[in-house]
Amino acid sequence: MSQETDHGKWTVSSSDESADDDDGEKPSTSLPHEAGRGKEGEPHFPCSEARKTALKRKSSPLKHQDGSFPEELAPSQKQKPPEEGLGWCLSSSDGEEEEEVKVQKGKEDATANGRQTEYCTALKEQGRTQKPVLGQESSEPSEQQVQDAWDLLSGRNPFRFFLTKVKGIKSKYNLGALHIKDILSPLFGTLVSSAQFNYCIDVEWLVKQYPKEFRDKPLLIVHGEKRESKAALHEEAHPYKNVRLCQAKLDIAYGTHHTIWLSPLYPRLPPGTAASDGESHTMFKTDLISYLMSYNAPALSEWVEIIKQHDLSETRVYLLGSTPGRYQNNEKEKWGHLRLRKLLKDHATQVLDQNSWPVIGQFSSIGSMGADQSKWLCSEFRDSFASLGNSVKSLTNHDIPICLVYPTVENVRQSLEGYPAGGSLPYSIQTAQKQLWLHSYFHQWSAETSGRSHAMPHIKTYMRASPDFQKIAWFLVTSANLSKAAWGAFEKNGSQLMIRSYELGVLFLPSEFGFDTGYFEVKESMFSDGPVSSFPVPYDLPPEKYGNKDRPWIWNIPYTRAPDTHGNMWVPK
Repeated sequence: MSQETDHGKWTVSSSDESADDDDGEKPSTSLPHEAGRGKEGEPHFPCSEARKTALKRKSSPLKHQDGSFPEELAPSQKQKPPEEGLGWCLSSSDGEEEEEVKVQKGKEDATANGRQTEYCTALKEQGRTQKPVLGQESSEPSEQQVQDAWDLLSGRNPFRFFLTKVKGIKSKYNLGALHIKDILSPLFGTLVSSAQFNYCIDVEWLVKQYPKEFRDKPLLIVHGEKRESKAALHEEAHPYKNVRLCQAKLDIAYGTHHTIWLSPLYPRLPPGTAASDGESHTMFKTDLISYLMSYNAPALSEWVEIIKQHDLSETRVYLLGSTPGRYQNNEKEKWGHLRLRKLLKDHATQVLDQNSWPVIGQFSSIGSMGADQSKWLCSEFRDSFASLGNSVKSLTNHDIPICLVYPTVENVRQSLEGYPAGGSLPYSIQTAQKQLWLHSYFHQWSAETSGRSHAMPHIKTYMRASPDFQKIAWFLVTSANLSKAAWGAFEKNGSQLMIRSYELGVLFLPSEFGFDTGYFEVKESMFSDGPVSSFPVPYDLPPEKYGNKDRPWIWNIPYTRAPDTHGNMWVPK
């Protein structure tokens, strides 16, 4: 099918049309070459087509044809770029050659390999454990750095909100960040067993992140792979006798397993204590157990029993999850955007002139929103995210602004990894061409506050900011992208909520941290020594709206007009 618009022409096979609720993150079902050992340039572990493309381009880069390379690069052979007939003309001017780029972020690592972006969580957002290629290893911590991480976690940080370390940025911006090896360090105690919940998993890399003395400890990996990709994962895990795999059942099409939160250390309750003890004011323990039970997996029932034996009473965040299913009546308010709506109504505080406080969403992938904004984004999504306190006034949400932060092509092109960083930003042309209206809500990725403007984000965050962007009424870090699959969508005239994916996040509310003002002050700089009470938002506020020539990064079209930071082009196939 061909379509021409103000933004260019696309040619798309009807067989490639994505499902309405697909957020672009579904894994490839093709089996890696030779049972888990990929061909040169291909991953040996299951991952999405976008990430496969990024890994291929890293191992077999296509140099830009006109010789416009960064000075420090000495490109050898230049390959002629393929025809651009399928390209999305991302520049509004044919004379401009710099307008087609952007990329990455760190949902748990950032780019196609997953080591270079930022990960955030209420203690640390562990990521898509993917193995770097071509020596692009992120800075791994030394013994002193691990000790520094311990000091960081033991210091004055009431929010326990951290980014992951990024290679290629100034060292001062990594001083307050963590590496997965920091979390697994013996400084935190002697590891007995562990469970990893991830979307895209490289078992070999993951095992190596554990200290040598812990690498034979029981490790449960919870995944969402199916068919050939599941077989490939089992093949990869086979050499590790201590590794067990647990499949998250995704019975509704186009669902994904996306959970990614790692908790702080919790003390064990005294023997004989009731299972209901050790609960926090936020009911975190109950909600975590409910989430794990939703998998209906015996391997996770064991972890439920372990959690029951521990004291989670000091937790000050609310757990917010999504699990696949169709929910009615009171069950609807347990999951997805309706869970957020209930939490904000019951526990958030109204603020002065709150209808002028915009909702900000920042994410790394986008699903189908429908033919116009009224179909989901500016109806049920905004109604939930704009809730604030339990009053009639809070129901008039139709005028509340929405700002969506998603990297531009230029963001990706100028990123640390260049175009391959876009492999972790799987917004597809099939979805984008059906919702050009959405792009008017987009704002650029900029993170000078954390030194990560050139590290493409895979983190997903949502917040409610004041008109001057100096305050936020709440902050959410989650695995949920901007999609109906992740947050849920109404069916049967609103009587039923349908969710396709597993997601998990934590919600920060001022009242749980002793603030009765109804808001957090925004920290001026992410790693500054400002007031402990200021919240460390990891990117710049206010977000900058897309300019006339800015276009959102789309992974499955070519970018050949201008080279990236490594002198390369991007050609998906």
